[in-house]
Amino acid sequence: MDQVHSTTTEGKKGKHLSFEERVIIQIRLKDKCSPNKIAAELGRAPNTIRNEIKRGTVILYNGNVSRYKATAGQEAYVQNRQICCRHYELLEIPEFVSFVEKQVLGENHWSLDACVGYAMKNNLFARNQMVCTRTLYNYVDLGLLRIKNIDLPEKLKRAPNKKQCKENKRVLGSSIEERAPEIDERKEFGHWESDLVIGSKSNEDEALLTMIERKTREFWMIPICGKTPEAVMNALKWIHSQYSEHWDDIFKTITTDNGSEFARLSELESLSKTLVYFAHPYSSYEKGSVERHNGLIRRFIPKGKRIDSYSAEQIGRIEVWCNNLPRKILDYRTPDELFEEELDRIYNLAC
Repeated sequence: MDQVHSTTTEGKKGKHLSFEERVIIQIRLKDKCSPNKIAAELGRAPNTIRNEIKRGTVILYNGNVSRYKATAGQEAYVQNRQICCRHYELLEIPEFVSFVEKQVLGENHWSLDACVGYAMKNNLFARNQMVCTRTLYNYVDLGLLRIKNIDLPEKLKRAPNKKQCKENKRVLGSSIEERAPEIDERKEFGHWESDLVIGSKSNEDEALLTMIERKTREFWMIPICGKTPEAVMNALKWIHSQYSEHWDDIFKTITTDNGSEFARLSELESLSKTLVYFAHPYSSYEKGSVERHNGLIRRFIPKGKRIDSYSAEQIGRIEVWCNNLPRKILDYRTPDELFEEELDRIYNLAC
């Protein structure tokens, strides 16, 4: 017994039983030792020994005798190891996988969550023919899809901006602190955020006036001739001409930052019922919706690239893509759908 005991290796948690340990189990059972005593000797959990005895027990002498055999236990272990690999449903859902890869890698550039949510909302596939968003991300990380992490820009997390309000920055009008708290709830239509996107640092380059309606997430990109207050106001006057009859219902408030290009924005308050608010200096998170959509623009127009090198048609295609992207926060409907519904409601009320 001492000779056998000297050949044992110290049991470790998470380690599989070795063939030598199975031989010791066979010998100790022949010596009438209990599973608990064998477990203590091998440094294993008692249940590990009991399960091993169950797997390695064979029937002898025409069913009259059952006995544990180390070789039988080892054979059962090897067989189980061959089929214990993790099961992936990838090969069982080819149509759903093709749909996801087409939406992400094609012209739509959807997120994985948009693919899953849109497919579920519109009943494109049976539930057992789909996998969840988290599983799709796992498949990407494992290299099981044609989609790579570089195809999913939003997957890369950025550290949240720290709140900082510096006192030496000018304020161009009413502070965001004066804005009605109900606007934060995004339940009422007609509250907008605005910003400016520039390409190169050249004063001769164009810029994009970006605006987003907070409830529907309708997003506009308006090319303007430069980063000046006059260019911004001319763009807003053009928008006013398109919605003049219902301007006050569609543009109840506009929230922007304290950039010099918005120095004249408060003039809207004298021309209409629109209220203009300015975020705190260095606090872009206070108009986070438009900032996030500006980040979507950067997928197509990198920083440093001149805005005037893009045609109106190209810019329009980016805007259409943003507004036709199903959003989880909108119950996988698109901003365009909700915006049109709100306009229909306003115009019908006027009739």
